Amino acid sequence: MSDAPKRPLRADAQRNRDKILAAAVRMFSEEGLDAHLERIAKEAGVGSGTLYRNFPTREALIEAAYRNEVARLCDAAPGLLAELPPAEALRVWTRRFVDYATAKFGMADALRAVVASGGNPYADSRELIQAALTALMDAGAAAGEIRSDIRPTDMFAALAGIALTSARPEQREQAERLLDLLLDGLRPVAPRPT
Repeated sequence: MSDAPKRPLRADAQRNRDKILAAAVRMFSEEGLDAHLERIAKEAGVGSGTLYRNFPTREALIEAAYRNEVARLCDAAPGLLAELPPAEALRVWTRRFVDYATAKFGMADALRAVVASGGNPYADSRELIQAALTALMDAGAAAGEIRSDIRPTDMFAALAGIALTSARPEQREQAERLLDLLLDGLRPVAPRPT
């Protein structure tokens, strides 16, 4: 195994990889372990050779697809904070969190297969998501837009609870209402008169 840094992919190769990962999330979410890699390649608009060159095994593809979903969620936080007021950035990000949870829920059987084969698709996921959430909440608290007495770990637990109860696509309306309820609870509270 070489310690040499990996060369960045050419732009077209990166586009192909991204299309494969997006198709894999869709197909594994819809079909679980019944998703055929050849169909994933066709859905992505690439040949089977391109898929296997990037992901030599089914487990490698599943793990990469899941990790890509985590990265997309976490990488969104800085951009949202640059474009929106912090409380609105947090609101938009929580919707993306539900999208991520829905994909994870759909891929549950495929992810369990990766774990059973000795892989760990979840390595660092919690920490990465927690860091993104902390950045959003810290910005909101600094701007006075959200309460400063709520810990990001508590917010993460609440988001995980919403995901556990409402991550199916047909439960999206309920998830939206629960997110609104949660975010309303983050609004700064005026001091009570003594």
